[in-house]
Amino acid sequence: MLLDCTEATGFLPDLNAVPGSIYERTALFYLCSPSNPHGAAADRAYFEQAIALARQYDFLLVVDECYADIWTQQAPLGALQVAATNQSNVVVVHSLSKRSNVPGLRSGFIAGDPSIIKGFEKLRSFGGPTMPLPVQAASAACWEDIAHVEENRRLYDAKFSLAEDMLGITRPDGGFFLWFPVEDDEKTAVKLWTEHGVRILPGQYLASDSEKGQNPGRNYIRIALVDTIERTKVALERIAALLAR
Repeated sequence: MLLDCTEATGFLPDLNAVPGSIYERTALFYLCSPSNPHGAAADRAYFEQAIALARQYDFLLVVDECYADIWTQQAPLGALQVAATNQSNVVVVHSLSKRSNVPGLRSGFIAGDPSIIKGFEKLRSFGGPTMPLPVQAASAACWEDIAHVEENRRLYDAKFSLAEDMLGITRPDGGFFLWFPVEDDEKTAVKLWTEHGVRILPGQYLASDSEKGQNPGRNYIRIALVDTIERTKVALERIAALLAR
């Protein structure tokens, strides 16, 4: 079951929108916080409700926290911080790809419910590829260093400031995307690509149509602030000029 993440739901899945009959059949609930592409971070009350539902209906809550180190105002709360000493039915996954800008390294970790980790360790030992020693060494160096992560946040902060000035956006809680409303996401994407040399993604391509044909991503565009400050400034100027017309 897919859940809409819209402005009306705070750009997080509405936990109350799922019928009990669905929760009873649920084996795994996947949640991303801060989310992609919205950048919304779950608060304590949200996590408490999600964890309580996982234990009530005995499903696994998997929280993807790959954007946890890229935040704009304050560090987002983690699911295991809320679960505290009782981590049953909860695991979190994290990755160096966003934190350290090394998506090609394919390095991350999983933590949480000991019974789940024990089973995952066995599965990983037999069914997963072995990480080469040089990649392990590079991973350890990345996890041990915080200076480059802080510099990463500083650069994203500067680019969000540009977006605030040029597009009038409100900063997300985390991540490096702008989830920006437009009149027509596909036409805007085509114009930016073909006439202005700017690549963005139509929001509807990141979501699925409902049974009524409604797409929660329609008429939004996702802008990734992942280039240099100089190139990001040029791209934002071109986007602003197009939208002004």
